[in-house]
Amino acid sequence: MSGAYDPNGPLRIAYLTYRGKPHVGGQGVYTRHLTKALVDLGHSVEVFGGQPYPVLDDRITMHKLPSLDLFNDQYPGRIPGYWEIKTWPDFVEAARLFRGQFAEPLTFSKRVYGELKQRVNDFDLVHDNQCLGYDILKIEKIIPTIVTLHHPITRDRELEMTHAATPKRRRSLKRWYSFVEMQGEVASKMPRIVVVSENSINDIHKDMGVSRDRMRLVPVGVDPDLFKPLPNVARKPGQLITTASADVALKGLSFLLEAMAQLRAQGREIRLTIIGKPRPGHSMDLIESLGLKPFIDFVSGVPDERIVELYAEAELAVVPSLYEGFSLPAIEAMSTGICLVATDGGALPEVTGTDNDTVLQCPAADAPALAATIARGLDSAELRARVGEAGRQRVVERWSWRHCASLTVDQYREVLEMPKNQALLAKRR
Repeated sequence: MSGAYDPNGPLRIAYLTYRGKPHVGGQGVYTRHLTKALVDLGHSVEVFGGQPYPVLDDRITMHKLPSLDLFNDQYPGRIPGYWEIKTWPDFVEAARLFRGQFAEPLTFSKRVYGELKQRVNDFDLVHDNQCLGYDILKIEKIIPTIVTLHHPITRDRELEMTHAATPKRRRSLKRWYSFVEMQGEVASKMPRIVVVSENSINDIHKDMGVSRDRMRLVPVGVDPDLFKPLPNVARKPGQLITTASADVALKGLSFLLEAMAQLRAQGREIRLTIIGKPRPGHSMDLIESLGLKPFIDFVSGVPDERIVELYAEAELAVVPSLYEGFSLPAIEAMSTGICLVATDGGALPEVTGTDNDTVLQCPAADAPALAATIARGLDSAELRARVGEAGRQRVVERWSWRHCASLTVDQYREVLEMPKNQALLAKRR
């Protein structure tokens, strides 16, 4: 793959993702579909990733950079054995765990720098998917680099700390989220940040101090030929569906559970399918205390085709988030033609449109308002059909992964034309 950069030819891209599995969240979905779309456009992509590893197109080479995997699904927060610590990044990852810190972004950046400094001439550009560890700055000095920043993790930290039950818990969260300052510092020094919504641009500028002139809007996409209506699948009365791949305060699942309990108390026979894994903690405790366990089904690890079927079986999809930088689950649901109920958290109004047009909207963090909006949707088949049809049209007209990839390549070429990067590329000739 070695050779000089051809400004008119296909690009050779090193794509970085420290947590890239689609079932982990939106970053994994972004990784899977963007890299495929880049290859479809004729570019060469190699992915460097940590656990949980991404799911990729067969044409893409995957380089696994294993971490100590201290926060896997089976043993989150496990203590590593001394025999596992073989490298400096391993030592840093373990040491920071003992200090109550999340070190994966930092240590992944160290591991991937070690790989890329040996392959400088093999890539035209590095694309970092929101790792923003300190060693990304070292990479940027040897290979032109661009970063996608979906939304500022400052908002996750703020909401988690707001919902923390005790001062001790808040202190613990502050230590855990200490990597946020690192990400802000790194982001502010990168020449180009790709951001998925105007709302996120404003929040990244406000919270992380990143100059607006370094950021560019590139909305994410959906495959409308995969996420499509299935007219032969019958909808089940009272069936709701939501995505909770990350059970954190930011996603607002607790407000949906409270709304569901209120609706059932009114005599409504409703059920909820949650796309995600049940995890011990607040949401599961809340499900038990509200008596909802018999009426909730968790679904995880299934192909996209099954998720489309689940949307087709439900009467309403719900995105109860307190904040979203974009919301892939929202546009995937809308693309299937289901009527969407969503809050006004973060970028959601920018993505979903306005109330009663392409979405049934309600205020974030308001369980009674969410319950009333769900009830409004359940009570009118005509409203559900109209909003669902308009929602799909909105998605098809605005977002596709091919369009996202094309706009991303435009940003690649702008970065490569920067004088500093032209000087880097000139050294290879």
